[in-house]
Amino acid sequence: MLAPLPPALITSGDMEHPNVMTAAWTGIICSDPVITYVSLRPSRYTHELVSQNKEFVINLPTWRQAEAVDTVGVKSGRDGDKFALTGLTPEPCTKVKAPQIAECPVSLECKVLEVRPFGTHDMFLAEVVAVNVDDKYIDESGALDLEKAGLIAYAHGFYYTLGRKIGKFGFSVEKKKKKPAAPSVATVLKADEKFSRKKITAETIAASCPSAVASHGGPKIAAAGKPAPHTLEHDETFIENGVEVIVKKSRFSKTPALSAAPHPADKNARRKGKDSRAKGENSRSKGKFSRKDHKQTNYEPYSFKKKADGSFKKKSPRRA
Repeated sequence: MLAPLPPALITSGDMEHPNVMTAAWTGIICSDPVITYVSLRPSRYTHELVSQNKEFVINLPTWRQAEAVDTVGVKSGRDGDKFALTGLTPEPCTKVKAPQIAECPVSLECKVLEVRPFGTHDMFLAEVVAVNVDDKYIDESGALDLEKAGLIAYAHGFYYTLGRKIGKFGFSVEKKKKKPAAPSVATVLKADEKFSRKKITAETIAASCPSAVASHGGPKIAAAGKPAPHTLEHDETFIENGVEVIVKKSRFSKTPALSAAPHPADKNARRKGKDSRAKGENSRSKGKFSRKDHKQTNYEPYSFKKKADGSFKKKSPRRA
């Protein structure tokens, strides 16, 4: 009813007269002390040996021992040596007289504490007194690497290999690491006749405002799509060659974003603004454009032409 289960190889007896059988009804009852169990039918030869010696070993097989696992599950130890029949190798244990299986990567040495009869099966409660694990199946953290070990499972009369790892304990409530937001892409505005639509890099800033590069140069300048490692406590402003460069603290992260614009002190910029107002042009005249216009490469900004009736006609941008 509960599946899958481990098709464990239960070894009993001693090194002179070893015995092995397959039992899927086993598991851990307590962690401190480590208490396990195995449920056996009273008719089994293993039941007789474990009752006499009060010891047994739980061995976890891999897919390589699948045929042997099936064989020792259908053959009786009363009829012959199942180790010789399957080619499995008995090895001495450290705490109990019962043997362990050399081919199995994990073996639990157990001493019986109590036997409880339950209908068709008797439950042998036992303390795990020693654990033997093959070093080649231990990962860097000291745990058993299940994928490398290749342990098998049993369900409804069939043997299966274990699948891929899909998570770890607590992963459902683990806090996800947030990726830092990339800085906004700004444009460098030259203080001469036209705007330049190049993305801000150390090179484009250096051409118009070297002082900004001197303070935030190299990798600290936020290139397109790459967050800068530099963090700011507040915005920083640099003015040089008629260009105002502002290194802004991002709204969404501590990554600085760069923006640049003609400084009001620049005479050409002021004169250009006066001429635009004198002609009665809309505030969206040449030299000012929206975020949408920023994305248009190699185009001049939109401009407006005043009609005879006093309204304004929007002129499409031309290729630069």
